[in-house]
Amino acid sequence: MSKRREKGLETKPWKLLLWTAIAGLVFGLIGFGEVAEDWLRVGRNSFHQHKASGQIVVIRIDDQALRRYGNYPWPRRTQAELVNKLTAAGAKSIFYDINFSFSSNSGDDKAFADALERSGRVTLLARSKLGPDNAISRIDSEPLPQFKSNARLGIGSCHYNYQNAVTELPYGALIKGQNIPSFASALAKVDGSPDAVFPLDYSVDVRTIPNYSAGDVLSGAVGAKELASKDILIGIASDVLGDRYFIPGYGRSYGVFVHAIGAETLKQGRPLDLGWIPGFLVGFSAVAAALFRRRFAERVVIFICAFASLLVGPIFLESRLVFADVTPGLFVLLIVAIALGWRRYRARGFVNPMSNLPNLTALRTSVDGRKRALVAARILNYEEIVSTLPPNGERQLVDQIVARLKVGSAERVLYQGDAGIFAWFEDSSQPFGNHLEALYALFRNPARVAGVSLDLTIAFGVEVGSGRSIANRLASALVAADEAAHDGLKWKYHDPESLENASWKLSMLSQLDEAIDRGEVWVAYQPKLELATRRILGAEALARWTHPEKGPIAASEFVAAAEQHNRIGKLTDFVLEKAVSAAAQINKRGVDFDIAVNLSARLLTDKGFTLRLSALLARHSLQPRHLTLELTETAALTDSGEGLDMITRLRDLGVNISIDDYGTGLSTLDYLKKIPATEIKIDQSFVKGIADNRSDRLMVQSTIGLAHSLGRKVVAEGVEHRDILDLLIEMGCDIAQGFAIGRPMSLDSLAKRIASDRKRTAA
Repeated sequence: MSKRREKGLETKPWKLLLWTAIAGLVFGLIGFGEVAEDWLRVGRNSFHQHKASGQIVVIRIDDQALRRYGNYPWPRRTQAELVNKLTAAGAKSIFYDINFSFSSNSGDDKAFADALERSGRVTLLARSKLGPDNAISRIDSEPLPQFKSNARLGIGSCHYNYQNAVTELPYGALIKGQNIPSFASALAKVDGSPDAVFPLDYSVDVRTIPNYSAGDVLSGAVGAKELASKDILIGIASDVLGDRYFIPGYGRSYGVFVHAIGAETLKQGRPLDLGWIPGFLVGFSAVAAALFRRRFAERVVIFICAFASLLVGPIFLESRLVFADVTPGLFVLLIVAIALGWRRYRARGFVNPMSNLPNLTALRTSVDGRKRALVAARILNYEEIVSTLPPNGERQLVDQIVARLKVGSAERVLYQGDAGIFAWFEDSSQPFGNHLEALYALFRNPARVAGVSLDLTIAFGVEVGSGRSIANRLASALVAADEAAHDGLKWKYHDPESLENASWKLSMLSQLDEAIDRGEVWVAYQPKLELATRRILGAEALARWTHPEKGPIAASEFVAAAEQHNRIGKLTDFVLEKAVSAAAQINKRGVDFDIAVNLSARLLTDKGFTLRLSALLARHSLQPRHLTLELTETAALTDSGEGLDMITRLRDLGVNISIDDYGTGLSTLDYLKKIPATEIKIDQSFVKGIADNRSDRLMVQSTIGLAHSLGRKVVAEGVEHRDILDLLIEMGCDIAQGFAIGRPMSLDSLAKRIASDRKRTAA
């Protein structure tokens, strides 16, 4: 018997080694570690980051150039002027990462062809199709013959990964017997095997690549001093026009900079990509050496050396353009280290031998749990039940208890004690009251062991966190569980002061951001009625927050807090995304439908807001005229010229601007003169009183007349009664919004309301 045991112990390392080899090979073959590999490479790049050569200059067709010379595509005559300017400045070569495969104005095309011929140093883009093994199989499009005859061709194709990052570029392609180099290869003047690829060296600091706006070149602001004897690379650099890529370690950028980095890589030498096999062999060799060492200290030294070689070694290799993937090697080291560590962990008495769950000794030694809430669950009739079970029944009972406690959080680490005690840690910043109530409901269903139904009685106690030891905290949580059972509650806090409203207000903003991600924040739509036609012409999108414990949170509370603490951006982007998507869906059904969204004054200084909004409208195919941004009066009046410029750009985009809460702020005449609004929204405090208050009625009547004289529509909000609606119709108001027309509702309810409205109008 002892001999068989010894034999089993001797063969165990071989068995673990075999499974490790198989797992590591599969890991490497399917490229499972790509995400981790990319992040590791970014980290290594920081150790040998260096400047670009300065020989390659990027000319950006960016927003600045588009504002100066018009929307893209530019007339070919403008492109010809750009070539002439660069040639006259003494550029050594000119590469165009722009598609010239289609005709435009014949006169402009001839001007561009003549400029190419005069220059004699221009390379144009050839687009290509990718075949097996990422090889370039054929040219998909190339410049017009009149351009092609006066320029060279360059391949601009590249492969991008899950991150929209380009990790390798081709040297070129052999098409119809002709070797066409890639932009990177031609810029660096390095020949390579057709269809072969090379890895990019992202330790080249992209910020050090000289780059100028095409508008400055055309205007003469950039000339011979910056461009003489340089290799010029021209490409798109505008969010509106696309060609966006991710540059590891730097962030979002454009394809033209990817080609520039490729050329900078080749200027340093020919990169060598060793792949993942060497890293796997290093890790596997270290695992084999460690498994056949008996002393724990020796194993630790081997693992440390192996991890260090895989993490640090590539830093020196990549600084010499030798690239190798290390995640397969790290993977085999990690899984064996975990396996050996788990065995040692169990041997030290931290695991319940029956269930294999960590026990309360393991809980008391936890470091991560010191800053988290501690939840204790006590099965009150556990010992009574266990006393009636067959020999293997307790294990079955525990399995069912654990399965229920893990519902909704399968990755939760449960600790098991004696006498039906279970515990775990929760993030104290997250609400978990609803979850505990749901768990309590699960235990109302009986467990079944050996064909017998068993009723389980459970109570939960929570200790929210303190400076005391975990052992003391566990005792407090168990006391709270006992008190909950005594008081007939499902669960109870040990420290009830944590529920005070002050704590809620302090955490509300951080909870708001997380609530958006969790789907607790949603958008309601309040319909707007066109009074002349009696039809629903649109709706206002309103943010709503349903807290899992506190229920609905007043919008006035969380929106005001977000504005005061400059946290309104994420909420606005969320509402805009939902609102624009909803309006696009309704318009696609043949309904002319507008959507309105509140815009905080704090976003009027956000330089990227206009571009984000333009991209959002384009992504959902919604015409800008269908979107109205409602701006509060007092916000804009106190704003600077920068904010007014932003409003003008939004109007130029085609978006409507509404003056919200009109009449409650500062000088109304000055406000109307400053803001290029399309409509005025009269505050509900005046609208609600027009039936009974003569002053309010005169104010609303005069506002409608003033707005109409200025060519602006009028929206009355807070219309809650039919008699107010009739008065507004008599006054000539354009649009009404309020409970008399409809309360804020879901998108489905709004769509049904619109469909019903159309049927009624048609009848």
